[in-house]
Amino acid sequence: MARHITGEDVREAYERIGDRVRRTPLEDSIYLSSDECRYRFKLESQQLGRSCKIRGALNTLAQLKPEQLKRGVGTVSTGNHAIGVAYAAHVLGIENCIVIVPYGTAPTKLDRIRFYGARVMTMGGTYNEALALGINYLDCNELFYVDPACLDTQVCAGLGTIGYEIALQHPKVDTIVCPVGRGGLMAGVAVGARAINQDIRIVAVQTAACPSVYQSIKDHMCYRNYPVESDTICEAVVGGVGQLGYDMLPDLVDQWVIVNERDIRAALRFMVEREQCMIEGASAMVVAAVREYPELVGGTDVALVISGGNVDGRVLARVLNEEDDEDE
Repeated sequence: MARHITGEDVREAYERIGDRVRRTPLEDSIYLSSDECRYRFKLESQQLGRSCKIRGALNTLAQLKPEQLKRGVGTVSTGNHAIGVAYAAHVLGIENCIVIVPYGTAPTKLDRIRFYGARVMTMGGTYNEALALGINYLDCNELFYVDPACLDTQVCAGLGTIGYEIALQHPKVDTIVCPVGRGGLMAGVAVGARAINQDIRIVAVQTAACPSVYQSIKDHMCYRNYPVESDTICEAVVGGVGQLGYDMLPDLVDQWVIVNERDIRAALRFMVEREQCMIEGASAMVVAAVREYPELVGGTDVALVISGGNVDGRVLARVLNEEDDEDE
């Protein structure tokens, strides 16, 4: 069992990285809000690197010893975590930063990784293949592996500053809705928010294409590998479960919502066309949840964690050209 993070871990992370990341807006939704409920977008899509992942990477790398910083760091990622590690290494002056990605990673994400000075290496046709090959490469070269909040409590605490920040920005928020991939982001956000408001309600959202964490908790089995059952635009949050998420989320989540691909794609169109907000598929999951299942989400003042905005232009073009019943 991995060590659980605490509210104090998140507070320390907030102080440690506060001057190196953006305090992203908590912006009212024009079209979702009503007299009964106010919805607000926590726009990590406007974070440096267009993703929340910078928070976790910075919190971890800022605590490394000088000799480790000199040897270098690396990670394996499909994109957003890699961008966060590349940015953190750039800010901290770490010259040797290696990012390993699977074949087919979105070109826009690769461009951001390289922009911050990291070296990109491609290994494997899937994330799991890239992970096995990449960790072996980083270990052989004695580079510090930056874990994407599957086991690293410091990455998780850094991500938790999002929840902490939401509670500081608007104390009336009574519910937070967050996308779930391997579970580390959700765990951190919940702990961070409850460090300030112990009564805040936590809603976790996964795609029906790969409800790995939800199913792991339901079955009392940590599925480190989990099949993707259909095509999805939520490629950043599919795959196996992280140990931190599996251990922590049963005690943190008040409600699970599983959303299907059609509703996620419709939510992405809605955000771009109506709310004029560029987000990625994983973030569209939380918008789909409140559009399709408001009674499950609940709350009267609800913050939606828009975890990133690194959407592949080709994917976005296809989604915007689709039609659903609402568009007709």
